[in-house]
Amino acid sequence: MRLCSTLLLLATLAAGFTIAASRFARDTPTEAWAERQAEHNSTAYILPPAKLQQAVALSRVRRTLDLADALWTPAQLLLLLALGAAERMGRIAVGLAKGRWAQAFSFVFVLLLATHLLNLPLDVYAHRSALRYGLSVQGWGSWLGDIAKTFTLEWLIGGLLVLLLFWIIRKSPTRWWFWFWIPAALTVIAGVFVTPYAIDPMFNKFEPLAKADPALVQRLEQIVARGGLSIPPQRMFLMQASAKSTELNAYVTGFGASKRVVVWDTTIVRCTPDQIGFIFAHEMGHYALGHVVLGIALTCIALLPLLWLGYHAVRALLRRYGAAWGIPSQQDWGALVVMLLVLTTLTTLSDPIANAFSRAIEHNADVYGEEALHGIVADPQAAAREAFQTLGEDSLDDPSPHPLFECWFDTHPPLRWRAAFAEAYNPWAAGQHPKYFAH
Repeated sequence: MRLCSTLLLLATLAAGFTIAASRFARDTPTEAWAERQAEHNSTAYILPPAKLQQAVALSRVRRTLDLADALWTPAQLLLLLALGAAERMGRIAVGLAKGRWAQAFSFVFVLLLATHLLNLPLDVYAHRSALRYGLSVQGWGSWLGDIAKTFTLEWLIGGLLVLLLFWIIRKSPTRWWFWFWIPAALTVIAGVFVTPYAIDPMFNKFEPLAKADPALVQRLEQIVARGGLSIPPQRMFLMQASAKSTELNAYVTGFGASKRVVVWDTTIVRCTPDQIGFIFAHEMGHYALGHVVLGIALTCIALLPLLWLGYHAVRALLRRYGAAWGIPSQQDWGALVVMLLVLTTLTTLSDPIANAFSRAIEHNADVYGEEALHGIVADPQAAAREAFQTLGEDSLDDPSPHPLFECWFDTHPPLRWRAAFAEAYNPWAAGQHPKYFAH
């Protein structure tokens, strides 16, 4: 059976790499040349001295928070185990109710309460920094309200998943990692589908983009037609981000019937129509290149080896430290903390791989976005570069991020490099060839 499990994992990983490789065309000569030019271009994205000083200081804050989160998340779980708090949480859950349903939700509630309180200093520092640097205008009351909503969602969804997990563990103590993978993957798929309908409106207000700016929708429809796609105005939304944030953004979310493009109202206020066109075309690239479906598929595939490794690591830790932690069996509620410790550690260690994949996706969307503007705006290169300049100035993006932090934590290529690539990339010049569009 161990051989069969290993072969299944290898086949799963091979399928993941095959899917990923099939979605990425090799760099064209034009693209490769522009990438080389971008490496040596330090003037495509620059900040005035005052903003540069702020950007560098804010970058230190962001990196401190990134590193603190990566270290503190597993550390706090280890602390709960070492101090016996996880075992006491299990006893509290069992003491409150005899039914497994009530025990599961009680345990998850207490555990979430403990971790949220332990994370609160970092969360407060992060929000205070966003207010200090003018990136947020959200009051503390609204901010706490969002934390309460997040807590409630985590409790309800997490409680159901934990109940199911421990039921599967009781039924199949040595194969639960596989049987739980199936509902876990289905939860990922359902979550992506439902989020635009049920989750996002809990935190922000949305309205049809056609209602807020019909002229912009007409312009964006030109870009859609250029890409040969079908993104009707009914799937273009404006998010009222200005109620909480001053930053600029746009994104794609959902899939199938729930897939949509969302543009923040701050983006419309601060960016020119050509810049918005590029930002939209970039997001449309995620549609056209299948990035949402690809991300879902690879996430579901990666869950299997992650759970398999988690199963073996949890067993090893309980054999070595279970008695000291007061958690003798993986069927005890406290074993959930051990599982979370293992999974968060594995996730943190795998972040460089996941983020490298994300940066590749974002770069491909940049290429697609610039090519999609050809014939619609006068200068696609300028539109893309200026969009990055505006985004960088608004979010105080450091032009010279540290390479190690970039590798480990950043999901997008550095803004300086993206602006420089946009400036250099011109597949419509004589003798050059676009990657995604015919001449």
